Amino acid sequence: MENIFDIDKRRVFNWDDLGDIKIGRSNLGEEMPVVLYRLLQYTMVDAISKELGISKANDFLKKAGYLAGEEFAKNILDTSLGFDAFIAHLQETLKNLKMGILCMESFCDDTGEIVLTVSEDLDCSGLPITGDAVCVYDEGFIGGILFVYTGKAYDVKEIDCWATGDRVCRFRATVS
Repeated sequence: MENIFDIDKRRVFNWDDLGDIKIGRSNLGEEMPVVLYRLLQYTMVDAISKELGISKANDFLKKAGYLAGEEFAKNILDTSLGFDAFIAHLQETLKNLKMGILCMESFCDDTGEIVLTVSEDLDCSGLPITGDAVCVYDEGFIGGILFVYTGKAYDVKEIDCWATGDRVCRFRATVS
C-alpha cells in the first residue's frame, strides 16, 4: 500500500487523496471546530519556521494555499459562470462551508485588480492584535482560485487583517 506522505514515492497532490469523508466520518460528520484548523496551521508554520525561518514558512504556506485554491476551484466551484455570477457563487460556497464571508469591494475592468474582504475567516478572526497580517495561506488560496477562473496569475496581498486591528481581512489581487 502506497503511503501518500512518502515524499520519495508521491510528489503531486490529488483531490482523491482527501478520501470520502462522509463514509469515513459517518458518526462525527464533516465539520470540526475552527480551533483545530488553526492548531494544524499554526503548529505547522511554527515547525517549518524553526527549521527554515518564518519567511520560508510563509512561502510554503502561501504555495500550499495556492494549490488548495486551484484544487478548490477545479473541484468545488463552477468556473463556467460569468464574473458576477462566479463571485456570487464563491461567496455562497465560502459561507456554506463556513470558511468566511466574502465581500467584493472593487474590480477594475482595465487592470483586473480586485479588492475583497473576508470576515469571520478561518485563519484569524478573533486573534489577539499583534500588528502582523497573518493570512498568508488565504493570499495563496485566493490567488489559486483566481488563476483557475481567469487563466491569469494574480499576486494577492493582505492589506488589512484582524491581527492588525481590523475586523475583516482585506486583500488586493493584481494581475502579475
